Amino acid sequence: MLSKILYRLNNKYVYTFLVFLAWIIFFDKNNLISRYKTIKTLQGTQQQKEFYQNQISNDQKIIDGLQNDSAALERFAREKYLMKRDNEDIFLVVDGEK
Repeated sequence: MLSKILYRLNNKYVYTFLVFLAWIIFFDKNNLISRYKTIKTLQGTQQQKEFYQNQISNDQKIIDGLQNDSAALERFAREKYLMKRDNEDIFLVVDGEK
């Protein structure tokens, strides 16, 4: 039984197929290993694209809110840029060193 299988595998077509398979996996310009790495890179890039699109939509909502609401604009200026009115003082409380 084993000798029949070995006899069938001892064929020029089997050898040709094995050489072709090795060529495709390791030596070709577009080999399977580099294709796998490229696909992984593409997936990572698509995740980054999705993340940045979400960030853009969030920022667009904030911009729309700042353009249409003066109270939101004042709150934003006070929080981000430490702006104050003429008749008030700002005290910054800093937590311990990191």
